Amino acid sequence: MAEAIEVVDNEAEGRFEARTPAGLAELTYDRREGKLFLLHTGVPHEAEGQGIAGRLVHAALEQARERGHKVVPYCSFARAYAARHTEFADVVQDPE
Repeated sequence: MAEAIEVVDNEAEGRFEARTPAGLAELTYDRREGKLFLLHTGVPHEAEGQGIAGRLVHAALEQARERGHKVVPYCSFARAYAARHTEFADVVQDPE
């Protein structure tokens, strides 16, 4: 299970990362104009179904809230996650 997986923001690479036994899981982003544009979520095949992608998106949403930023989810997984987790409605902005 994913309990021991730590999510970190690798700002230099523009991605949230989680190191799993199967490899690196990531949520790539572009941060500009006070917004966090979520671009792509990738999880190693062997680590799928463990909630890791959700933890990556959750970390991005939490950080955006803490920093007073908006999140624009271009990634389909991130968009679906935000739709299911309405507690983040205050930070999510629909892609135009």
